[in-house]
Amino acid sequence: MDYRRITFERREAVGLVTLNRPERANAMDRTMLAELNAVCDSAEADETLRALVVTGAGGAFSSGFDLKEQAAAPPEGVAQWREVLRDDFDTVMRFWHLSKPTVAAVRGPALAGGCELALACDVTVAAEDARFGEPELRFGAGIVVMLMPWLTGPKHAKEILLSGEDEIGAQRAYEIGLVNRVVPAGDEVEAALALARRMAAVEPALLRRTKATVNRMYRMMGLDDALEMALEQDLLIEAEGTATKREFLEIARTQGLRAAIAWRDAGR
Repeated sequence: MDYRRITFERREAVGLVTLNRPERANAMDRTMLAELNAVCDSAEADETLRALVVTGAGGAFSSGFDLKEQAAAPPEGVAQWREVLRDDFDTVMRFWHLSKPTVAAVRGPALAGGCELALACDVTVAAEDARFGEPELRFGAGIVVMLMPWLTGPKHAKEILLSGEDEIGAQRAYEIGLVNRVVPAGDEVEAALALARRMAAVEPALLRRTKATVNRMYRMMGLDDALEMALEQDLLIEAEGTATKREFLEIARTQGLRAAIAWRDAGR
């Protein structure tokens, strides 16, 4: 399959998926989300592919869901927002639910939806220059995939989410449970591939059953219901709209995303 927003390379039993919009810090638009779903479909169907690594081209993992695309054609009403948010949510969670191990290799910013994608992978390797965060509340939006509390606990999660923190360095991310290991910048992909190869060497049925068992434990603790509840809250936030979000998107539409981010960071 020919991809426009991602690339896919086969490294023996491991697949390497690269988010490939470096000019937009690998922001995830509708096309990229569709291609990520397609590559997950292919990975599920390919019995010889035993693990998947996802990374970003250039100096970023991903800046999140594409706000410039949203500013150009804002969804209106509950029905449109439900379709958009469901697509965002389901695509990110494909990496959690995929029957094969998924490893994120993060360099540079992994923010908002990009942070959520890194967290949804089974294992996350961070370069020393990686930066994580969930800045959504600071521009009037909600959290699409609220995995943060399940990985860090309520104290860290509330601090990050309620303040819109987007400057979590790799070492702090490691200390609070967002990433598995920190490696020198430039080594993150090879380190992720090495981990994926170790997993790929295990009998596929054992990998599949063990990952499914861990996921089921979290389901029994209420993760799936909690994430769906959080998604419904985000739907209410987006469908009702906020003055902050409307102003942010208007500045993004007329002056560009950099200007909108500067407006946000200046405290409005």
